[in-house]
Amino acid sequence: MPNTTQPHHPYSLLVVILNYRTPSMTIDCLRSLVDEVKSLPGTRVVVTDNASGDGSVEQITTAIETEGWGDWASVMPLDHNGGYAFGNNAAIRPALESTNPPPYILLLNPDTIARPNAIKTLVNFMNEHPHVGIAGSRLEDPDGTPQCSAFRFHTALSELDSGLRLGLVSKLLTKWVVWPPVPEQACPTDWVAGASMIIRREVFDQVGLLDEDYFMYYEEMDFCLQAKKAGWSCWYVPESRVVHLVGQSSGITDTKRPQKRRPQYWFNSRRRYFIKNYGWLYASFADIFWASGFALWRLRRVIQRKPDNEPPQLLVDFLRNSVWLNSSISS
Repeated sequence: MPNTTQPHHPYSLLVVILNYRTPSMTIDCLRSLVDEVKSLPGTRVVVTDNASGDGSVEQITTAIETEGWGDWASVMPLDHNGGYAFGNNAAIRPALESTNPPPYILLLNPDTIARPNAIKTLVNFMNEHPHVGIAGSRLEDPDGTPQCSAFRFHTALSELDSGLRLGLVSKLLTKWVVWPPVPEQACPTDWVAGASMIIRREVFDQVGLLDEDYFMYYEEMDFCLQAKKAGWSCWYVPESRVVHLVGQSSGITDTKRPQKRRPQYWFNSRRRYFIKNYGWLYASFADIFWASGFALWRLRRVIQRKPDNEPPQLLVDFLRNSVWLNSSISS
């Protein structure tokens, strides 16, 4: 069982890093936090491990002891791999239930490297904007190229745009495109990437923890939507810069490698998001829009002889997991 013992002295920030078979990256992430922790007294970092079974716990624990990080970092091994929300909640839950819960909780991916003052910038932003419930960093490649990390909520019209991939339609549906141009200034947004996302404690008090019925993907979007319903705004803060080595745990979002077949949990998460938040009928329209749009895109790709960079059997897998054939909202 994980060690959930909490200190009795107050701390201002809890950073949660969920590791699954990426111990070297997690250690590099911790190393990038050394100066951040010094600039933010009262910061604790908990690395939860989703039953990696590859020696991750031992490697990370040894690094913490060897580097002298033990006064601010610890490892919480979990007894099974319950997914992203499960792994993060394992550290968040006892922190919120402690005598002195932190005012902020930062979710940080193991495949990230915090640029100087990245975390302090987020904390300062939250201190200066008490109406903001959630804020996210600018994620970028190692060379500084920005990644899209401020998004709009997925809707039926955004699914049409995502499937069809036609410039004219995208222009008509500009307000619904999930991936807008990367903003250069701090601004409100629907949701931010969970790779570096700070959350005010009161948001958890009102909407609860991350939904553990999502195994991976869509959970941070769902959480931001619940926060919005509760009256909290979400902001993108590009002054906080974090290197994100995309998709190292799942491989799904890594555009630099050949696409793998989409795992079952991705379809489960997508289906859950739409049915949970919009109902079965709306979810069915979202499925129809994406599937029809994607079928037309596939036809256009053949006619125009465009390269096939899609995950194998994507349309077949999508139809098999549509709400018409599988209406379950749990994974």
